[in-house]
Amino acid sequence: MLTHPAHARHTLIEVADLHQDPLPPPVRAHVRPLRAVLDWARDYLCRPHPELGRTGNVCPYAQGSLDRNAFYLTVAPGRAHPADELDRLLIHHRDWLLDLSRHRGDAAQFTTILIVFPDLAAADVPEVVDLTQERLKARFVVHGLMLGEFHAGPPAKGGLWNPDFAALRCPVPLLAIRHMVPTDFFFLRDDPDNVRAYLARFADQIPPHLRETVRRAVDQLGLAPAPVGGAGAH
Repeated sequence: MLTHPAHARHTLIEVADLHQDPLPPPVRAHVRPLRAVLDWARDYLCRPHPELGRTGNVCPYAQGSLDRNAFYLTVAPGRAHPADELDRLLIHHRDWLLDLSRHRGDAAQFTTILIVFPDLAAADVPEVVDLTQERLKARFVVHGLMLGEFHAGPPAKGGLWNPDFAALRCPVPLLAIRHMVPTDFFFLRDDPDNVRAYLARFADQIPPHLRETVRRAVDQLGLAPAPVGGAGAH
C-alpha cells in the first residue's frame, strides 16, 4: 500500500494488499468491491472476447500493468461527490500517477490507477462517472494520460471494433487513469485540442494502419498539417 507523501489520507492499494492476512484497514472496509474489480481486470480485461471485433485481450494494457505491479486501486466512498471535490480528487491522482511513473523505469508506461466508487446507486453513475470523464478528459490527455469510465451500464460508448459490444462494462463504477498509447487516437480524433496533444507526443510513432486516419482528422478539424509517421509522411 502506498501513502501519498504530502497527503497521508490518500492511499493506493496494491494487488498484494488484497491477499494479506489480516487485510489492511483500507482494504478490509471495501474488500468485496475491490476484489470484484481485480477479478474483472484479470478475467475480462486480460482475456479475448468473442464480441470484441479484433484479436487480443479486451484491454491490451491491463496485463502488462498487473505483471509489473503497477496496477493500483483507491476507493472514493459514499454517494455524494460534488463536482469540484471530484475534480480535485481526479487531478490529485493524475499528478500522483505521473510522479510514480517517474520512478518506475521500464514499468512507467504501465502505471495505472483505478478510482473505485463502491457506494454509487445506478442513478448516480452518469453524473459521477460519465460526466466527470467527459469534463476532465482533456486535462489528462494534455499530460499524455487517458481517463476512462467504467460501470455496469448501459455504457454510453460501444466498442471501437464492434459498436454493439459494451467494452466499458464493469461490475463496480470506476474511473481509470493510464498512460496514453499511439493506438488511443480513435478516442481523441473528434477534439482538436486532444488531437494536438496526441500529435505532440506521438507524431513519429503512429502505427502505419492509423496514419491515414490521423491525416484525415487533421484535415477535417482544420489543424495545421503535422508530420505523421515517418518516411513519406506529409
